[in-house]
Amino acid sequence: MKHVIITGGSGFIGSHLCDRFLKEGFAVTAIDNLVTGRESNISQAQKSSAFQFIRKDICEPLSEREIPFLERYGLSGLLHFACPASPIDFEKIPMEILAVDSIGTMNTVPLAIKYKARYLIASTSEIYGDPLEHPQKETYWGNVNTIGPRACYDETKRFAEAYVSSAARWKGLNAGIVRIFNTYGPRMRPDDGRVVPELCMQALRGQTFTIHGTGKQTRSFCFVSDLVDGIFKLFMSTEKDPVNIGNPVERTMLEFAEAISEVMSRQFAIKHLESRPDDPRRRCPDIGRAQSILGWTPKVDLKEGLKQTLEYFKSEM
Repeated sequence: MKHVIITGGSGFIGSHLCDRFLKEGFAVTAIDNLVTGRESNISQAQKSSAFQFIRKDICEPLSEREIPFLERYGLSGLLHFACPASPIDFEKIPMEILAVDSIGTMNTVPLAIKYKARYLIASTSEIYGDPLEHPQKETYWGNVNTIGPRACYDETKRFAEAYVSSAARWKGLNAGIVRIFNTYGPRMRPDDGRVVPELCMQALRGQTFTIHGTGKQTRSFCFVSDLVDGIFKLFMSTEKDPVNIGNPVERTMLEFAEAISEVMSRQFAIKHLESRPDDPRRRCPDIGRAQSILGWTPKVDLKEGLKQTLEYFKSEM
């Protein structure tokens, strides 16, 4: 049996990755300190004898003795997906965010090198900053404020890419870099602070929608099952250069709010709040490389994805 380690394995995306790898016949070790992850996210995975959960901060030294599946199965892959990723986290735990993709990356790369395992780093569309190129291709270097309130996330992801690509170039690491664009779906934290949980929870409570800024800023929303499919295909490939995984359908925040209203069959008043500092005005991936290299294209329609997401949040209330 092939074995993968997934850091951040009880988080929103990490827990869905655990389920996918188990479904594909892998043994899975999930590592998470539960700062933003939740054990309830892996309740289904924990029913499998091929799954183990280790509660640990990946910024601490990682001993092979802590991972029982290593002796039994070796290591086929390591997916480093541990990192808080919401605006409220940027304000509350910026130092922890800076650490997890710097120290955490440096702690996990040597293990992948030792076992000659495939290593996948979760990067982000945030490395493009407030982009001057649109849509964003992987060749774009970004427009990022290195000392702004989002820098704790943007810059640690840029460092992680630099560290992983350097290890691939000079240490023989079999590395992949996935640049994740806005993703939504079940297992998001209701108090995440990002637009999807914020508006979904307001809709379920019958409250006024709150939108930061004019609402004309754009995002591209990819349902989590589509994202996980793209990540799995990238993991199974030999591609070493960064690959955007996201939905290329661009929507304004006002259009997204209207989509929720249509799914709920109810109109909501909108209150505009002050813009968030350094909030990107436009965000949309060019997924040409994912399509040509991985044969991947997102499939889930926004309204269908919102139905599933709203049902999940309803169950959490």
